[in-house]
Amino acid sequence: MNKSAIIGYLSALLASVLFGAVPTIAKPVISNINVLLLSSIAYLIAALVFTPISKKAKTILSKKDYIILVTISVCGAAAAPYLYFVGLHQSSATDTSLLSNVEIMFTVLFGLLFFKERLKPIGFISVALVLLGVVIITTDLKFSGSILQLNAGHFFILGSMALWALDNNLSRIISTKMDTAKLVQLKSAIGGSILLGAVLVLHVPLVISASQIPYVILLSAVGFGGSLYFFLQSLKRIGTIKTIMIFSMSSVFGLVFASVFLHEQISMYQIAAIAIMLTGIYAINRKESIKENQESPVH
Repeated sequence: MNKSAIIGYLSALLASVLFGAVPTIAKPVISNINVLLLSSIAYLIAALVFTPISKKAKTILSKKDYIILVTISVCGAAAAPYLYFVGLHQSSATDTSLLSNVEIMFTVLFGLLFFKERLKPIGFISVALVLLGVVIITTDLKFSGSILQLNAGHFFILGSMALWALDNNLSRIISTKMDTAKLVQLKSAIGGSILLGAVLVLHVPLVISASQIPYVILLSAVGFGGSLYFFLQSLKRIGTIKTIMIFSMSSVFGLVFASVFLHEQISMYQIAAIAIMLTGIYAINRKESIKENQESPVH
């Protein structure tokens, strides 16, 4: 495996760790801050954090590239987070976690249908194993009829997952044409500004207490900005499907963070799910490593 691929896999893993921390960080504040205001602040702070480290060199983008940049900003940094937080307010935590896994399926589907991604048979098996593990983690294999009775909150969650999946695939295209930190800065600034504009137009009270500020800053810089940066680094190196498969491990790390900081118990089902997911990820990576070794010239 070459150096770029290794960096890609490590970046995806780190992105999943950072995004996995989002529920634990957001839990103390999400019920006390307007979701539109929280979304706008989160992305505007992320833009400020990445401004000093984004390269100042002039980036040459085509008209198509600018359209993609605006599209991913609107989808991934404005509409999707807002719909997600609205859905979270109107749905149970269990249903929200289960429905969030749809992002993986949407991303793979969009990648296969519209973005010329390709999977070999072992790849489909690996995807299935990862999805199985994620479902076990979020349900403990305790299914009820409630998930079939979609309420308005469920539709908001599904909508946000579709938008983030589209964002994942489009981001790969533009991530190869500009500095990653610069892309995070621009995407966060555009999305955050759109949300802030909505806050002002709708006369949402700009109310946030001093005790909530550290959580919001951590949520912005680490949960959204940091995870987005490493996610994009991974996209440009190993592709959309492999990145999203590893990124799906965020549910595993979210489980660990919830256990450590929120004192939630980890069940045997969840431990088994972690093993299944790791097996799926190893399978596709091992298959590629064998292929690379076989195709490499012998010295």
